This record gives sequence, C-alpha cells and structure tokens, in this order.
Amino acid sequence: MSDPKILIVDDETAILDTLRILLKREGFQVDTAVGGQQGIDRMHEAKPDVVLTDVRMPGVGGLEVLLAARDLDASMPVILMTAQASLQTAIRAVNEGAYYYIQKPFANDELVAIVRRAAESRQLKRENQQLRTEIRRRDRGDAVRPIGRSKPFLDVLKLAETVGPTDSTVLISGQSGTGKEVLAHYIHEMSNRAEGPFVSINCGALPENLLESELFGHVRGSFTGAVRDKQGLFVAAKGGSFFLDEVGEMSPATQVKLLRVLQEREVIPVGATEAIPVDVRILAATNRDLDEEIRRGGFRSDLFYRLNVITLHLPPLSERPDDVALLAEHFINRFRATRGRELRITPETMAVLQGYDWPGNVRELENALERAAVMTPGEEILPVALPARITERAPQPLVAASLPPNPTLEIIERAYIHWVLQSESGNKTRAAEVLGIDPSTLYRKLLRYGMETG
Repeated sequence: MSDPKILIVDDETAILDTLRILLKREGFQVDTAVGGQQGIDRMHEAKPDVVLTDVRMPGVGGLEVLLAARDLDASMPVILMTAQASLQTAIRAVNEGAYYYIQKPFANDELVAIVRRAAESRQLKRENQQLRTEIRRRDRGDAVRPIGRSKPFLDVLKLAETVGPTDSTVLISGQSGTGKEVLAHYIHEMSNRAEGPFVSINCGALPENLLESELFGHVRGSFTGAVRDKQGLFVAAKGGSFFLDEVGEMSPATQVKLLRVLQEREVIPVGATEAIPVDVRILAATNRDLDEEIRRGGFRSDLFYRLNVITLHLPPLSERPDDVALLAEHFINRFRATRGRELRITPETMAVLQGYDWPGNVRELENALERAAVMTPGEEILPVALPARITERAPQPLVAASLPPNPTLEIIERAYIHWVLQSESGNKTRAAEVLGIDPSTLYRKLLRYGMETG
C-alpha cells in the first residue's frame, strides 16, 4: 500500500502549515488548499484518499466541500474540523456522509489516529471492490467496456458509468447499429444487479400477441397453442436487468401493459387474473424519434416519461471518425483469434474504411470486416475484399433530388430502405443487417410503405 494522500482545507495558512508538517511526518502524502473553493478545485485534480477540512470558512464552507467530495467519489472519507461545534451542524455533517466530526483544539495523536482510520477504511473499501470485481471476472467474465475514444462517445460512456450503479430506468437512443445493446449490457455489468440475469428482447421482431406472451407470460389455455403455463421475461429477469430493444415498435395495446408494469412493478400473464411482482431494472432502446412518435400518436407520452428517466444518445459512427480505426482493429483481432490465422488491415484499406460514411454504423463496419476476413486468402486485407458499396462510395443515400421539399420522416425512411436494398442487390437479409433491424421488421416496413418485396 502506498502512502495515503490527504488534502487539508482551511482558510488559515498557519493551521495548514502545522497540519501539513504533522501528517507528513506520520507518512501521509499531504496537499493543502486555502479556502473551500480552492479545496474543491484541488480535490478534482489530486483525487485524495482523505479530505480534512475546516467547517467555517469565508465563501465556500466545509459542508460544501463535503458535498463536492461526495459527488466526486462517494467512498472518499471527509473529516470536518470546527472550533465552534453545534449539534445542528454535527447532525447535518453526519447526514451528508462525513466520516468524522472533530472539535478544535484537538490533540495531535487524536487527529492522526482519526486520519489513519479513515485512510484504512478507504483502502479496505477499495480492496473489497477489487475482490468483488475479481470474483465477477472469474465467474462471469469481465465487463466489456464499449470501444471508442472520440469525445462524443466518451461523453456517453461517462454518463453511463455514472448511472450504471443506480437502479434508474435508462432509455438509449441512436441509429440502428450504433451499439445500444452493448451499452445496455455494460450498464448492467456496472450495476448492483450484475450478479443477476441480463435479459433482452427485440420488440420489433415479434407479432403483438407473441410479444405479450414473451414479456408477461401466459397461462395454459389462454390462446390456441398455449398448452402449458409460460413464465414471462419480466419474471425471468428477477434480480437483474431487462433490455427492451426497439421499444418504439410496440403496439399501443402492448404499450399500455408495459406502462402498468413500470407503474405497479407487477405483471399479469396473458389469460391470468392474479398479478406477479417483478424485481427488475428496465433498460430500453429506440432508433426512432419518440418525441415525433408522440406527436403522431404512435407512442404514449406517459410511457415515454416513465422510460425517459435517464437518456443516453449514442452518436452515429459518421460523427465518430476517430473510432473507425479502433473498432476495425478490434474486429480484426477477434476474427484473427476465431480463425486461428494472422490478419492485418493494410493502410490503403484503412483509408477506405475511414473515408466511408457508415450509414449502418458499427454493425455495418463489423459485417464488412467479417466479409473481408473471409474473402482474404492471405494475411493482408486489401480494399478489394470489402463490399463494393464501400469501395465505390456510390450511390449516395437519400439524394436530395429524389426527395420532395420538407420530406416527412416516413418518406426519408422509405427512401433510405430503398437505397439500402439497391446497394445490396435486393438481398433483404443483408439489407436488414445494414439497417440494423430484423428481417421480419424490414418485411413489415416494406408492406407498410407499399414497396415491391419480390
């Protein structure tokens, strides 16, 4: 264990000098700050193990320093010092999470003992967390942090890591193929429910009656083919997280039933009369603009507000050009391991990858590189191994000349689906992969827009 780092905050420089000498002599790494605001600033820079702060200081006081420390790191011990102790201040300090409340003047030995206990408590918490992490890695595999280094993506990850340990409902928005399920699984792995199951379902991949049966369960005889009771996924996910992908594809009737689950925390299986309590964290995702869907009457506003407690928006890959090379190398390393042979992306191929817009986002990049790995007989992946749509860079999607002025979202979606089908020579399975939807969802959209499917 390295020497603990302690930050001392006081508005009197003489006290700072005295405490710095005392604690440095006792083996601590000591940093000081004059006044509460400087203390908060230094806390963010130095990341101390323990904070020792005076309570009464001009401007920003010790209680504000305590709150800032709790926001930065809830496990950081904060010791408050005061020459004018009051019961009210002491109670508030304890309620806000202070480690100790000591009154001036105090004996040096007493202060050193308190600071040392605080540092040991901090170290013990770290070791316990590391032990839990190691157990989780051994038993279930380490949490896989989504790959990316661009600022827009790192901003999303930072927020995800903040809300991960909570039990709040999270709505993840973003285009198809941006990695919404990967992010949802990462949030689950960081939560207190990580030891529980991570259950997911694509709400756009199943017909309404089958989706309700999967979500809520059913009892025997409730419909044709229901030959036995079936447990729903809300119940199966007990103690864990339930990821509802493409939640915007739900029918109005199913939305009503989902809203009841979120409000009452219980489900009623299809054909049943008694409710079953559920204990699950809800993570949802959509590639639709739910605000627009609400205006059109396609999505319930009350359900949206229930799902939209915390919102994370994954940027498209076209807004993350710095991540293309990083993701490409990750996928190639994985293909190399599974195929047991060396694979390498040439600089020319990487230039092609970085020059493409990736309308299908990360999923399209992964599929393109998997194809390239299969089509490459040697070690070097050349541009010729990539799909033609990437190397030719034409036609461009949604050409302005082909759209009317001020097109609706439906017109844009129809045009985009048409372009992807053309790019894939009419192959609906490949088109669905590029679009990031299930073939059944694509089929429904083709019917909905009256497009030729043959």
